[in-house]
Amino acid sequence: MRDEKLRQPMVMEDEADDRLHEECGVFGIYDFDGNDIASTIYYGLFSLQHRGQESCGIAVSDTNGPKRKVLSQKGMGLVNEVFLPEDFEKLKGDIGVGHVRYSTAGASTRENAQPLVLNYVKGTLGLAHNGNLINAHELRAELEYTGAIFQTTIDSEVIAYHIARERLKEPTVEKAVVQAMKKIKGAYSLVVMSPRKLIGARDPFGFKPLCIGKRDNAYILTSETCALDTIGAEFVRDVLPGEVVTITRDGIISDKSLCIDEKKQARCVFEYIYFARPDSVIDGVSVYKSRIEAGKCLAKSSPVDADLVVGVPESGNPAALGYSMQSGIPYGVAFIKNTYVGRTFIKPKQSQRESSVNVKLNVLSDIVRGKRVIMIDDSIVRGTTSGRIVGMLKKAGATEVHVRISSPPFLHPCYFGTDIPNEEQLIAHNRSVEEIGKMIGADSLGYLRVEDLKEISAGLPYCSACFTGDYPLEPPTVDIRGLED
Repeated sequence: MRDEKLRQPMVMEDEADDRLHEECGVFGIYDFDGNDIASTIYYGLFSLQHRGQESCGIAVSDTNGPKRKVLSQKGMGLVNEVFLPEDFEKLKGDIGVGHVRYSTAGASTRENAQPLVLNYVKGTLGLAHNGNLINAHELRAELEYTGAIFQTTIDSEVIAYHIARERLKEPTVEKAVVQAMKKIKGAYSLVVMSPRKLIGARDPFGFKPLCIGKRDNAYILTSETCALDTIGAEFVRDVLPGEVVTITRDGIISDKSLCIDEKKQARCVFEYIYFARPDSVIDGVSVYKSRIEAGKCLAKSSPVDADLVVGVPESGNPAALGYSMQSGIPYGVAFIKNTYVGRTFIKPKQSQRESSVNVKLNVLSDIVRGKRVIMIDDSIVRGTTSGRIVGMLKKAGATEVHVRISSPPFLHPCYFGTDIPNEEQLIAHNRSVEEIGKMIGADSLGYLRVEDLKEISAGLPYCSACFTGDYPLEPPTVDIRGLED
């Protein structure tokens, strides 16, 4: 038996890691041939690891076995740290859900890891949730005053409770999901496992992605199409904003009663800029092509004379290529990324000289020495990481470093599952672009224009509240982000 400490890796709290993070990724599968699916969920989660690296879990059930028997395992750390080969001998079942998590609301603890498994009078529910509710605090308080006892501090448990309660009044679990969706507000993509059904639901605004796949006689629900590619499944279609899909042996049932006017939809545009893997396609739009387009838009709106265009891995690379294609300035690779560094290496002591940025990235001096460099990155949050990377390029011999950002400046917090901090912590708050450029040591700085967001989303309606303050839903009166519900 492996030492339990290996299942609970030390999580680095990195003062220089001011990258944005997505809340999580979900995966569910129902194999009608009765094959065990835990290992498939494992590989699906592995492909979604970029969406959350704090915790993960798998819950499975045998549709031909006892209705109330759900086998689950979850823990802190990366997918390959939490699960061992022998674990899959115990996780037997032909229907199941999986989850990878990065916390934006609720503490980073094992208790808050998903999927959640709920036993109630009608049977069992296994639930995996991506997103953030803006009314979870009120809903939780209401439930507590009627006797509910919570085991976690996450809003996902609020969703699970409401589904269970609605099931007492509704004839099917999918109708209970629809009724629960009428009460919850915010961003959510859900994968729900009942004893004989796999259900997927997406909030009416479509903040978070969710799609359907098929492999042989098995159906899959997952956050991104890259997970389908990983397990050799074919893409069927996206779950529509506001749609509830139910997968049973009789086929797929669709409920679109909560769908809203397409013009009111509000996909998180940062899925295309940074969150999603570049090989994914979300709502028919290629993430890779979106980032190429962002680079092209930057080259048009923020041109500069230079010798080389480079991207900060990973999402900055396609945008850098797009900038090069539009401007005619050669594209090059200036950074080598340590692909084995996640969020689990030990933070150096303050007295040590090692920087986490240097651990994650190294500059190819021969490529940048004596050159005017355009550095493309996806965002600037607090500015610490950008400043260090600019410094690395100049130390390696770059004569000029011109920074171009493939998103507009962050001016407002996000309440829908992205850990954008309060205004006071955002470098762009109350500062001009020129001031920010000086703070990070850049020779010039340019951002993507807000009006160019429609180009990278291929005309789909999107949420740009973190850039504009125009929230598709009225934000909460108190800042619920990070609040232990």
